[in-house]
Amino acid sequence: MIALTLVNIDYCAIFYLWRMGVLINMKNIRNPRITISDVAQETGVSAMTVSRALREPDRVSAKALSRIREAIERLGYMPDPAAQALAAGRTNVVGVIVPSVTNNVFADVMRGIYAAAEQTRWQVQLGNSRYSPLEEERLVRTFISQRPAALIISGIDQSDETRALLRGASFRVVQVMETSDRPLDMMVGFSHLEGARAATRHLIEMGYRKLGFLGARLDPRTQRRLQGFCDVAGEAGLLDNNRIVTTPQASTVTLGGMLMADLLARAPETDAILCNNDDLALGALFECQRRNMAVPRDMGICGFNDLEMMAAAYPTISSVRTHRYEMGEMAMQMLVDALDGREPAEPIVDLGFEVIVRQSTMRG
Repeated sequence: MIALTLVNIDYCAIFYLWRMGVLINMKNIRNPRITISDVAQETGVSAMTVSRALREPDRVSAKALSRIREAIERLGYMPDPAAQALAAGRTNVVGVIVPSVTNNVFADVMRGIYAAAEQTRWQVQLGNSRYSPLEEERLVRTFISQRPAALIISGIDQSDETRALLRGASFRVVQVMETSDRPLDMMVGFSHLEGARAATRHLIEMGYRKLGFLGARLDPRTQRRLQGFCDVAGEAGLLDNNRIVTTPQASTVTLGGMLMADLLARAPETDAILCNNDDLALGALFECQRRNMAVPRDMGICGFNDLEMMAAAYPTISSVRTHRYEMGEMAMQMLVDALDGREPAEPIVDLGFEVIVRQSTMRG
């Protein structure tokens, strides 16, 4: 027989599950009819003390907190998040808005956020904007209506409407993945423009002269990386727009191979490329290998973000390393500190980047 613990009580569902042979753990069923006053009466403390134990357990004695928790478990009391938010002016939720939940770049940011939130009273709630400014605005409105304690949002290119919403909100905000001189509140990131400039200079220093660029998605971060490439290549007299191949499609390894094929069809003399991200770089490497082009002798390849696969490829691929996990971790820690009344010494934190040089650009 299967054992099951129900979170919200539904007697019709219980009867149905019992008829199906499911063993119900009635002891742990949460009963919405039990109120905070019932818990207070059970433990011999005031309702205010129970409320404080739920919101700020550090302000309640260990003995009283233990009794309250035992009563909550025994009675099956479940706090009402809406009521808690109304009483406290906010929930214990920290909202996070990212443009993708499948992209490894943002997965690393989320790992850092969750690591910093662990063992705190703050709960992370995730929203996926799917690279849409309108969806990002909708998510911001949704979070505002839910009274979060704070919000972490990706990038610096929010629409005017979204910026106005966040500036008028009653909670703290951290923008991640980039830096600028116009923070909404706090900010943790790096310069995509400077990262691309450094990578392009590296290709020139390695002796490459016919430089190309592969880009996908064309979101603002991609555009800044392209601008960084154009800045340095142009200053060196090596910029040829015919060797810039971009698409609004989402990045994949397969797409990287297709863009590389397009570039070689248009400009077969190209001897090095900066790719907007590592997926494209790996796909470009595979396309070169299909054509029996030697990397790095015939073609230098540099990615961006330095995902694990860059060091695992053969030959290994150079890339711009970005500190994504640390961004998420620091953003959450800044919020935890700010919510506890400890303002960060610096509201804007630039974690920088590193050009990791590997076999794919070590010409000669």
